Amino acid sequence: MAKLSTEFHRFFFEEERSPQVTLADILLLAEERIFGFLFVVLSLPSALPVPAPGYSTPFGFLIFLLAVQLIIGSRIPWLPKRLVSHPLELTTVQGILKAGLPWLKRIETLTRPRLTPICVSLPGRVVIGIAIALMGISMMIPIPGTNTLPAMGIFVTGFGLMEDDGAISLAGLVLCLMGGILSTSILLAVFWGSSSLLDLLKEWLSSLKG
Repeated sequence: MAKLSTEFHRFFFEEERSPQVTLADILLLAEERIFGFLFVVLSLPSALPVPAPGYSTPFGFLIFLLAVQLIIGSRIPWLPKRLVSHPLELTTVQGILKAGLPWLKRIETLTRPRLTPICVSLPGRVVIGIAIALMGISMMIPIPGTNTLPAMGIFVTGFGLMEDDGAISLAGLVLCLMGGILSTSILLAVFWGSSSLLDLLKEWLSSLKG
């Protein structure tokens, strides 16, 4: 089976495409890697340091929906037809991929089937599903700082799930934990006026520069 980066490059840059694509078009690349593939695709725009306005909330909802299905043991995901068929601008998708493909290729060099029970057993998939569901909720929160790190956790965890690489998924779960702590601190800061971990980190970096 071809690497995901190779499939993306062929589909979006080598073959002729209409000005708009849909998630349904992209799903054709997934084959049996469907759940991990969807987590990778849906988290990628928010995980990258590039502008992707409007994606975090709807994609976070889809990620949450998929994670719940993973928790209950589904093998074939269900997605709302309206969202799957929603058009995406080809140029926007290509811009995201230009920034994301180099990182994707780097991760691919590290992946191989190992610690596979984490990715294929029901307990392992339940733990992964719960972590990703919580990060999906964080992505839906319209507050700066609650999107990027959780999306990175979903991306790495989903990539491990897609490649049956439990070690990569464990690394992703660590990122999910860090994302959950950061998002919680930001929410506490918003509602109670305290300093979030992000604010404290900015202050610490400023003191180093000073």
